[in-house]
Amino acid sequence: MTLSQILDLIGVGVFAVSGALAAGRKSLDLMGVVVIAIAASIGGGTLRDLLLNRHPVFWIASPSYLIVIVVCALLTVAWTRWFRPPNQSLQYADALGLAFFTISGAQIAETLNFAPIIVIVMGTITGVVGGVLRDILCAEIPMILRRGNIYATAAIAGAAFYLAMNVVGLPRPLPSLLGMSMIAGLRLAAIRWNLQLPVFSLDRDNPPR
Repeated sequence: MTLSQILDLIGVGVFAVSGALAAGRKSLDLMGVVVIAIAASIGGGTLRDLLLNRHPVFWIASPSYLIVIVVCALLTVAWTRWFRPPNQSLQYADALGLAFFTISGAQIAETLNFAPIIVIVMGTITGVVGGVLRDILCAEIPMILRRGNIYATAAIAGAAFYLAMNVVGLPRPLPSLLGMSMIAGLRLAAIRWNLQLPVFSLDRDNPPR
């Protein structure tokens, strides 16, 4: 099993947890929990594979991904029956999933010899699209679109840092670990201290002269 496959498995598991928590906040039944967990876990990787013309899509080639997703979602439901998750548990799980999936997607694009900018874009797509689908299905504003939110920015920075560490020549898997650490660190710091990007706003009452 390759490192990207291991990261994919961890990523789908973590995003399945985030999907189950999101479904629980909307009081969905078990079928709804599983649907949201699957959408959150495979959305980004599916779009990546379609854009890169990789056939079959990763979870069709290896159905074990779906098993991992369902098991993690149901275990999350069972766990929350006994322990109340922290208020920001969804965001924490999402931050970890973002880190694992972004670097996994970047690795896949890199092994196909795409240009660095495409590697970064594919890593970002892999990391953020599943969360977008989860939030849309739960009738929430996607995290990537929330004003000033450091989300896709963290994925872009981490994927770029991963590539830079490869250029420097660090032995594997150090570039992957450092890239994931940067993404998770930036996202968790943003959650903890409410860090935000500058917001561009046009004041309708005072238009530019």
